[in-house]
Amino acid sequence: MIETRNLVHRYDGEAAVDGISLTIADGEWVVLSGANGSGKTTLGRHFNALLEPDEGEVLVDGEPAAANPVATRTAVGMVFQTPRDQFVAATVGADVAFGPENLGLDRDEIDRRVTESLAAVNMAGREDDRLDSLSGGEQARVAIAGALAMEPTHLVLDEPFAGLDWPARQSVLDHLADLHADGTGIVLVTHDVRDVLSRADRVVGLRDGSVVVDADPESARERLADIDVRVPEC
Repeated sequence: MIETRNLVHRYDGEAAVDGISLTIADGEWVVLSGANGSGKTTLGRHFNALLEPDEGEVLVDGEPAAANPVATRTAVGMVFQTPRDQFVAATVGADVAFGPENLGLDRDEIDRRVTESLAAVNMAGREDDRLDSLSGGEQARVAIAGALAMEPTHLVLDEPFAGLDWPARQSVLDHLADLHADGTGIVLVTHDVRDVLSRADRVVGLRDGSVVVDADPESARERLADIDVRVPEC
């Protein structure tokens, strides 16, 4: 479970996240949406302890997220908007193995996680492929595999469809649906919910750093349009 309690984060004295209290249950698919500058990316990065609160707190499985970042990032995987920004190796296999290696796992366990994570995103057998030779959709899938190799209970994705064509978007969405069906919680951060609204259990909409929508997808649809979020046509 991910929980924020009166969370505040400021940039240059201005609150990007302003007193948010939110609970995300295990296995829940949450769309976190809002216009550019609404605070959604800042909030998402707190879930993974990439940022520390100026006020309030973030708890992951009941423990303060910032107190133990390794445990937090094991439980909450993060996929950035531009996958290559998080790559740390030259090849697919080496990159996916990086997280488990830093947990100090033995080689057999690391290899198992790499194999299963790549299979989960239809990249099985591609361990030796160079990352710079992959398409944008393939890079997105490798980034997801790298997060999955940590065996998280939640996966947070920040604008994962940016720059992807329709087939690549659909492929990533289908894989996320499979992960969700297997019990992984999904937090999808996006300003455009047209492809994802029908798949979500819950939609949280932000404006000026505050939660202004927290509802099921159908109830959220009209209210999201009021905060400059792109919604599906009826």
